[in-house]
Formats: sequence, structure tokens, C-alpha cells
Amino acid sequence: MTRAYPPPRSEASSEDSPIDRDTISATIQRALCLGSGRPEPDALIELEEELRGHIALLLPEIRESARQLWPDSIEAHRLKARLDGIERQTRQGLGQGALSAHVQVNQLARDCQYLLARHTAEIQR
Repeated sequence: MTRAYPPPRSEASSEDSPIDRDTISATIQRALCLGSGRPEPDALIELEEELRGHIALLLPEIRESARQLWPDSIEAHRLKARLDGIERQTRQGLGQGALSAHVQVNQLARDCQYLLARHTAEIQR
């Protein structure tokens, strides 16, 4: 079942960016710290929603910056493939069972971490 979630509320971290890097980083850390324990299903659902919301904020911005690359370059093709993969991953859902949900949340956290790093690099340019 695919659900659409609005992006989480965040305060602007800069005048031209509605992205709150601290909030996104905190969510990523919470997701990656789940470890090998047995997180509550509600915690996994909440983290998935938050991560999907953060990715929804970051992905369009990174896609826009990717358009500035030389279109036929290897870098442009790799970045497009990675962004397409991240977008597909956000539509996967938690699946059946605790392991599937745990893996999905971890993957979304890694994808969000990648996008946030690219966003941060773009701002510093």
C-alpha cells in the first residue's frame, strides 16, 4: 500500500532554503541507531513517514542542481540513476514483517543522508 505523506514541518535553516538540516540529521540518527534491537512497529512507521517527508523536500532540490551538470556526462547519468532509485525506494513501503520494515527504514535513512550531504555541499558552493 503506497501512502502519500506531507513533508514534515521544518523551520528555515537559511533565507533561501526551507530545509532544516538539524531536524533531518536528528531523524537520520534516530533511524540508524535502531540497531539490532526490536523497535516498536509504531516507531518504524513514524520514522518512515519522517524520512519520506525529508526526502520529498530534498529530492527536487537535488534534481534541480543535477540539471546543471553536462547532460551526457557519466556523473549526470550516475546521479540521475541514484535519484531515480531513491524515488523508487520511497514508494516501497515497509513490507511484511519487522525485518522488512527495519531494512526499509535503514535504507531510507541512508538515502536521506546522501541527499542531505549533497544539499549541504550545494549550499557551501
